[in-house]
Amino acid sequence: MYRKQTFAVPDISNGNVQPGESNGRLSQASYKQPAKPEDRVILKKKVTLLRGISIIIGTIIGAGIFITPKGILQNTGGSVGMSLIVWTGCGIISLLGALSYAELGTCIQKSGGHYTYILEAFGPLPAFVRVWVELLVIRPASTAVISLAFGQYILEPFFVHCEIPALSVKLVTAVGISVVMVLNSMSVSWSARIQIVLTFCKLIAILIIIVPGMMQLIKGETQHFTNSFLGNGVSVMGLPLAFYSGMYAYSGWFYLNFVTEEVDNPERTVPLAICISMVIVTVGYVLTNVAYFTTISAEELLLSKAVAVTFAERLLGDFSLAVPIFVALSCFGSMNGGVFAVSRMFFVASREGHLPEILSMIHVRKHTPLPAVIVLYPLTMVMLFTSDIYSLLNFFSFARWLFIGLAVAGLIYLRYKRPDMHRPFKVPIFIPALFSFTCLFMVSLSLYSDPVNTGIGFAITLTGVPAYYLLVIWDNKPRWFRKFSDETTRVLQVILEVVPSEETQRS
Repeated sequence: MYRKQTFAVPDISNGNVQPGESNGRLSQASYKQPAKPEDRVILKKKVTLLRGISIIIGTIIGAGIFITPKGILQNTGGSVGMSLIVWTGCGIISLLGALSYAELGTCIQKSGGHYTYILEAFGPLPAFVRVWVELLVIRPASTAVISLAFGQYILEPFFVHCEIPALSVKLVTAVGISVVMVLNSMSVSWSARIQIVLTFCKLIAILIIIVPGMMQLIKGETQHFTNSFLGNGVSVMGLPLAFYSGMYAYSGWFYLNFVTEEVDNPERTVPLAICISMVIVTVGYVLTNVAYFTTISAEELLLSKAVAVTFAERLLGDFSLAVPIFVALSCFGSMNGGVFAVSRMFFVASREGHLPEILSMIHVRKHTPLPAVIVLYPLTMVMLFTSDIYSLLNFFSFARWLFIGLAVAGLIYLRYKRPDMHRPFKVPIFIPALFSFTCLFMVSLSLYSDPVNTGIGFAITLTGVPAYYLLVIWDNKPRWFRKFSDETTRVLQVILEVVPSEETQRS
């Protein structure tokens, strides 16, 4: 099922399959060859600088900054000053990681993000384990969680005086997920355009909080900043956990690297988009938290379920009803950006022979990686309606930073392994060294502070090792299995109207 093969080519140009011409796959030669080069069935370079910035900002800014900044405040002992330092520090550390990814994205101009960089530096086994965990649990669970926030806040204005029924939230969430999947399946351009619009909505939402907050400061509302470094005291375990929460809030800066092959002029666009986005997000996050404390005390913030809503109710009056809508749009943008980017990881992993071949195929007219997009849909829906998603995220939150740290460590390794590699953008070596150390430190901390959940997640991650040998290395699979795999791929190609990319066939 996971082996690269060469296949004959029945005709699917009009949906008809000619029998007896293939051993199970339908290839590009069967599709009527396009008269114009721009009509070739490949992923087009449609990600400009503005779209790149919108992917990064639009994916980083989700529900967290509007709902639960109290995680950092809790772990800094209720100290307002220390929490603001942590927000700033997490932005700086994330910028170091983003700069490291900018170098990786310009010297390894392939899509796939973490997967591709680990594959280039350390080989196929750790790369397969990364994509295995991402496909089975991390991405479906992450998508379901941010989608639930979307469902909750899009319904908030309609249930002002009563509790929102849980089933209603899940049904609206399911509609939101479906819309995102359809959008990413139908058009790269429209997905990117909508992401730009949603990114502007996110920035407007932040400005709705920042501007009144700055006006409060001008009026002298600084009482909550008095003795701002006093609190219950920062514990040795609390401060690293505060940074862990902050790094999670900033996560998403790496998503442009998942679509490098679709970026126009990546040597210029990738570093610029990353640097501009991280500056905007860091300044926005810090000023948003400053704005909160002009109106809400540390004690009140810790008791709030959605601090942005609490802030808006106190300062904005009737206009506060608009805040849940902006939060919902922010969540929708994170959903859209995440699906757009991560589907390319699955596309590249399939192209490398690590996932079923159908996932590396492209729609003959839409030029989207349709199978790689919709593969997440059933798993996400199952988790949405049946699983304790938040527990799953606790199990696997450490895996994200483990593999990101490994990918950045791979940058250091490649400096010595391949010193002559073309590096149009190069960072000082201390930047990836400090960032990878920070990631591995957080992973070690999670093993110490929550050994049960982290240990379960680690054990499930290790299932990727036998899966690699069973699904990738083992060539002598039973004939019935190979036949079933080939027929399944063939049927899915006809149903989805997808064929291998022309670039894939030539490689």
